[in-house]
Amino acid sequence: MSIKTFGYNNDRGLRWRTVADVLARIVADYPAEQAEGQRRDIPRIAFNIGLVASRVQGNARVADIGGGLGLFSPGCAALGMSSVLVDDFRDLGNIPIAEHVIRRVHQKWGVEVISRDVVAEGVDFPNETLDAVTTFESMEHWHHSPKRLFQRLLAALKPGGLFVVSAPNCVNLRKRITVPLGIGKWSTMQDWYETEVFRGHVREPDVRDLQYIASDLRLQRTKILGRNWQGYDSRFGSLRALMPLVDRLARPFPAICADLYLVGHKGE
Repeated sequence: MSIKTFGYNNDRGLRWRTVADVLARIVADYPAEQAEGQRRDIPRIAFNIGLVASRVQGNARVADIGGGLGLFSPGCAALGMSSVLVDDFRDLGNIPIAEHVIRRVHQKWGVEVISRDVVAEGVDFPNETLDAVTTFESMEHWHHSPKRLFQRLLAALKPGGLFVVSAPNCVNLRKRITVPLGIGKWSTMQDWYETEVFRGHVREPDVRDLQYIASDLRLQRTKILGRNWQGYDSRFGSLRALMPLVDRLARPFPAICADLYLVGHKGE
């Protein structure tokens, strides 16, 4: 999987490396028990960073909403962007390690971290101060409508600023096959029933849902992109081997892809 190379030069001595090289260097800062999962996620995160880096200036201010403890925010910071991460870090897997990982990884690489439940509490960015807003694989977990939050984030964008949302596709090809067979649940019974606060998928969108959001926000130069990251991490080796081909064949048809991206810009 080829990953675009971006030029950058900052005080950490990172020059003309691929995004994947930089992310691999950041992974080394994670505690050992989290590092392997982050390493497997490098191709997806490199693609996400590429969506932003190819559309903004090198020193852009980028706010990532709901990014958790992942690589995107420190990756943007390592590439010379002004990176802001907003999350409440209350997912079960994050609670015991969040403070340690934030200090060891995100703050080390210069990420501004804001601990906040953005859907319940909103955001507090001044108007027209952000070059890009992103939220990857987070919206589907929110228990409240994102409409007000998205409108506030749009106000915080500079004219022409970048707005990116990604989420799993609720009607991808695999689900169209498995749901009629009764094996397409979003989450397990234990995840929903045995936890006091459910943090799993509440509502996954499809292509028309993302187009609805784009229309509501009056985004310009919008695109819907499809990718299939889940298959690359499948427990079935044969599927992992086939995924590069399957992914390339499916990309022109986002409606059947596993992962959807809305990419758009605020009006000038």
